[in-house]
Amino acid sequence: MRLRRAFFERDPLTCARELVGARLVCGSCSGTVVETEAYTATGDEAAHTFFRPSAREFVARHRAGAAYVYLNYGMYWLANVLVKGDGGDGFVLLRALEPERGIAAMRRRRGRERTRDLCSGPGKLTIALGIGAEDHGGSFVGRGARFWFEAPGRPTEVEEDVRVGITRSAELPWRFLMRDSEYVSVRKKGG
Repeated sequence: MRLRRAFFERDPLTCARELVGARLVCGSCSGTVVETEAYTATGDEAAHTFFRPSAREFVARHRAGAAYVYLNYGMYWLANVLVKGDGGDGFVLLRALEPERGIAAMRRRRGRERTRDLCSGPGKLTIALGIGAEDHGGSFVGRGARFWFEAPGRPTEVEEDVRVGITRSAELPWRFLMRDSEYVSVRKKGG
């Protein structure tokens, strides 16, 4: 069953935690979400909304479930889903997937053979799924969505850890990982 907009009309931490175990479908490719990070629109120095007026405008103009796709360090497109709820607005960064369908297409796009290497990082994930600049402002929900989430088929054990690849607000334990998954981008600190 596809996740509906109401799923994303909650706070970023709840959504980030509960997306772990969901299936992300993009065309003929899909995989289970094994790692996410939460970013809040206010008070989070690592969030784009802290230093980019365009990110604040994006939050104001778009509904929950919108795709916020940006170029990271001029190299890789990263995909986030916009969440907006009573607990605050923000983004959930999709950090890693366990590939399931369309693995041949993912291998072609990534130029890698090992399944573990296809989506074990946010830039790898977007390359493998073919997500890029043209998807910014699109939607993960509703009719005509190019990509969407499906509800987890089974309960998922989720661990939390600090976010990675940032220097501001880096101490916040807002990274969520599927316990014991070999497909996460970075192992849990101390794990």
